[in-house]
Amino acid sequence: MADIEMTRFTDEMVLSSIEDIDGPPNLHGGNVLSPDTLLIERTFPMPTTAAATDPDVDHKPTQRWLADAERTDLSELVDTDRYPLHDVDDPRLQAEIARVREDLDREGCAVLRGFLRSDALEQARNEGRELATKSYYSSCRVNAWFTSDDESLPESDPRRHFMERTSGFVTRDMIPADTVIQQLYVSPAMKRLVAACLDEEEVFEYADPFAGLVQNVLPPGTEQPWHYDTNEYIVTMMTDIPDSGGEFQYCPNIRTPAGENYDGVGAVIRGEDTTTPRTLLLRPGDLQLFKGRYSLHRVTRVSGQRERHTAIFAYSQQPGVVGRLERTRQLYGRVSEAHIEAEKRREVRADGLLD
Repeated sequence: MADIEMTRFTDEMVLSSIEDIDGPPNLHGGNVLSPDTLLIERTFPMPTTAAATDPDVDHKPTQRWLADAERTDLSELVDTDRYPLHDVDDPRLQAEIARVREDLDREGCAVLRGFLRSDALEQARNEGRELATKSYYSSCRVNAWFTSDDESLPESDPRRHFMERTSGFVTRDMIPADTVIQQLYVSPAMKRLVAACLDEEEVFEYADPFAGLVQNVLPPGTEQPWHYDTNEYIVTMMTDIPDSGGEFQYCPNIRTPAGENYDGVGAVIRGEDTTTPRTLLLRPGDLQLFKGRYSLHRVTRVSGQRERHTAIFAYSQQPGVVGRLERTRQLYGRVSEAHIEAEKRREVRADGLLD
């Protein structure tokens, strides 16, 4: 029986004979000490690469990182020379945080250029293209608040201005743990950066099983019309750029907790005001922080052959946040028990604004 087991081990681990027992290291860094150890280690097959099959090639098993809420080292993914997330007191990082805060206060929007390493960006782009095949697409007519039509309002009211919205989303429950965007989202180093940029003590992942982390997919011919976000701020990163179009436009702080500014919003939505909207140039791998609850924004129509892919990282100021039932149904085409139960406990928003 032992000879049979050893033959199976030899096939998978590419070791030549039982004489190797006291020689080669095992996968955990120590030496293989006995046939029993070998029989255990054979459950970890080596990759079928040249390094695994050619004894003249030095080989180390490739480490495949998984999303880990305790992992602080993002040097494999993030340009830590420019953004040293591992050292919160580094002057370079502190300077970037100060700049982001100033931009957010002034514009409601800030960008950390070249946040991802080039090889990590290429991985994220490929993963995003594969994820896009899982997208849920929906087409509907919505207003900027995602509310129903109110016939008691005059026709000129912007709440009665409905626009075509067609886009795709891949929800968090469909994004594997080894993807770049999932690793970024759960990392405490990422949360610490976002919290510092927003001048918050701490931020938390969504408890929402669908939202929190999603990939937005805009195929050619689609767009996101003017709208607000339900959360005060959002963090995004484009991973694939279209041939043309797909530009991000926004109106900084066009509404406030004190009021909706329906006249100003209506002028933008109807195309009467073309000076207030600003266009932000984004490149794949840039990390964007945006106060989307107060700044009306849209993504223009995508043109050409390539899709526009964007990872959306949603954090909250307190744990346990779950998205609204109706908006979840509109965006993702389905709801979970968590959404149904959360809706029963839903409270009116403190700022009194429409969603």
